[in-house]
Formats: sequence, C-alpha cells, structure tokens
Amino acid sequence: MQPVINNQIDNLKESATLFINQLALKLRSEGHNICHLGFGESPFPVPEPMRIALQENAYRKQYISGYGLPELRKAVAGFFESEFGYNYSFEKIFIGPGSKELIFQLVYLLEGPLMVPAPSWVSYGPQAKIRSKTFIPIPTERKNGYRLQAEELEKTCSGLSFPQKLLILNNPSNPTGSVHTPEELKDLAEVCRKHAIIVISDEIYALTNFGEQPFEGIAKYFPEGTITTSGVSKAFSAGGWRLGFAMIPDELAKIVPPLSAFVSETFSCVSAPIQYGALAGFENYDSVRKHVERCRDIHCAAGHFLHQRFTDIGLNCPKPQGAFYLFPDFENFKEKLSSRGITTSEKLSRRLLEETGVALLPGSDFYMPNDFLVVRVASVDYDGAQLLKDFPMKNKLTPEMFPNLFPKLADAAERIEKWLS
Repeated sequence: MQPVINNQIDNLKESATLFINQLALKLRSEGHNICHLGFGESPFPVPEPMRIALQENAYRKQYISGYGLPELRKAVAGFFESEFGYNYSFEKIFIGPGSKELIFQLVYLLEGPLMVPAPSWVSYGPQAKIRSKTFIPIPTERKNGYRLQAEELEKTCSGLSFPQKLLILNNPSNPTGSVHTPEELKDLAEVCRKHAIIVISDEIYALTNFGEQPFEGIAKYFPEGTITTSGVSKAFSAGGWRLGFAMIPDELAKIVPPLSAFVSETFSCVSAPIQYGALAGFENYDSVRKHVERCRDIHCAAGHFLHQRFTDIGLNCPKPQGAFYLFPDFENFKEKLSSRGITTSEKLSRRLLEETGVALLPGSDFYMPNDFLVVRVASVDYDGAQLLKDFPMKNKLTPEMFPNLFPKLADAAERIEKWLS
C-alpha cells in the first residue's frame, strides 16, 4: 500500500539552513576540511544563570498553561518594556517551542496574503505554502542594504485587493545583517496603517544589534498592528532549548482566544524546565547582560572582518549592522563564473562547497532571483567558549588580530579569493 500524502507537504523540501548544517557536519565527520558558513547557530555557551536554573528545575514535570509560565510572560513583558519601550500585556504573550513555530501558527491563523522582503529567511515561504496562502516576496535593493523601503511596500500593496494583509519584518535581518533605521520604520508604519497590514516583527536578533544606533522595532511606531516575536536561540545561544514567544498588542486581542485553542491542539506547552531556565535570563537580565553583550561584540568583529575581506576580494556586500550574517554577491565575477558554467546562485554555492570546501547557502533560498549570484554567509564558525576567554576588550581590538581570532573565517575568505583568481 502506498500512502497518499498531502500535496502541500509532499512537495516541500527540507529547510535549507538545517540541510546545509547536517551536510557540513557529515562532511566534517568524514574527514573533509569544511569551512561551515551555512548555518546560523550561535556558538557560545548558554549564560550561566540560565544553565543553573535549568538544572535546578529539571524535576518539574507538570504541564504548563499553553500561554506559558505566567512568571516568564511577565518577565518577558518587563524586559521588552525596559529595553525597547514596548507596551505588551503579559496576558497576551504566548510562550512556544521556538519563535519559528509561533510565526507558523500566526501565519496559519491570520487571513490575507503574506508579504516578506526579498531577501528574507528561508522558512517564511514554506510556512505560507503549507497554509496555501498567497506569498509575495517584495524585491529590495543592495544600495539600501536590502532593507524594505516604504515605497516598495506601498507599490506592492497598491496592487492587492485583500482587506487584510500580513508582513513579516525580520529586523535585524537574516540573511543580510541589516538593521532598519527609525526613519524607515516610521515610514513603513504609515504604509501599514493605510493598507490594513498586520506586522509580525521577527526580532530574534534584537540583542545582537551592533550598529551605531540603539535597536528599535516597528512596534515603537506601529504598536496597534505589530505582533513581536523573539526567543532565546540567538542572543542567549540556546537554540536547542526551543523556546520563543509572541507578543500581541491589545488592539489585536481577538487573536488571543483562537491562538490559545490552536496551541492547545498542537504543541500544548513548552517543557517546564526550559521555561524556568529562560526565566532566569529575563527576570534578572542584568545577571546575563555582560555575557550577551560580549557575545554581541564578537559577532560584530566577525561580521566586520568578513565584510572587509569580501570587499577586498571584489564582492559586493552591505556591511552588517546586526545578527551574524552577510549577503555578498559575485556579480562582479559574473562573466568569469559563466565561463565555468556557473550561472545561478544554486550552482555557485554547490561549486564552492565541492571545489573549496566552503559551505554557504544560495540567495535563491532567500527568494532572490536564481541568476543573481548572491549567497548567504553565517559568520559563526569558531569556538565560542574559547573566544569568550581570548577575545580582547573592545578598545584593544585591532584588525590584525582577526585572522587569529577567527581562523576558519579567514580560511574561508582565502579559499574563495583563490578560487576566483
């Protein structure tokens, strides 16, 4: 007997980020010398207070409300108010098994087409496909650091007749490392009000902002229509804990009961010990602040080092302002690469892995045209625990130190430069 599979799922491919991670790890286990720039997992240890809290609460085995642990929801609400000025009520905060799952539940729950900037994170499109939802990538430009501009959003919305629309804005951005300016957010907010857009603001990298200005999210300028999601996977280096949260404004309170029902029929609740472990970080953020900020400074140095190397090689690459990604393109080498049979970002990434041992992802996985020779680079291939010991204070850091601090990143850039020469 052959099973009949839902066509929406049968045609899905495995998440590109998870696939490249498993492939790179497999190649390394087989003895290949791989520079792993394909997967964005923070390499640092979980902050000590959170790790200890997880151990101390390992005995907890009871189900928790689908909303999540009340103390954690209150701590999250207080943290985002003190750090970013948001005003979310804890009663409208949901704790879930990663922000990825909560974004999916929101995309499934809310009617209307889903818009995302192109480039955007790989999973937004497949999540819309599972729901049979209209998915609209909005092209952005390199000159703007691939940040969505109000006029680009306006142009897209003017051609849509749906009474409600959804926009996912990942800020700071995976895959580009860009961070929106306050002016850009204000302008986007006006377009969102005009066109009845509900924004899902994916701020999983908010604490890894290292630009010149403090991080601001669109909820500051469009509070009535912004659902903010985040979690512990990036700044707290706890991806495997699978804990995220979604914060819903009072004006969208109608979402809360059906989302609660959806949660109750799907994942039920997040592991109790994990919730208590996360509580230690949010309830007393000052106990982990120095650790988080030191990790952020290392992410900054790694990103700026690779940006300089890519620029020296001749790649076009906006300078990252947050997260731990870069989005360099090889358009300056298009003719040379075409003569080698490389005409798509998919072929480019495959040949780089096969011929140089550098693992990264094609821009086409992030909704870019396949003939645009761009790749997504994750700048985290280093020993995070060791770097926390070795990394100098910011005022003593010099560019000459970077190759020794980030040997795999330096090696990857050397391999790419030699391959292109």
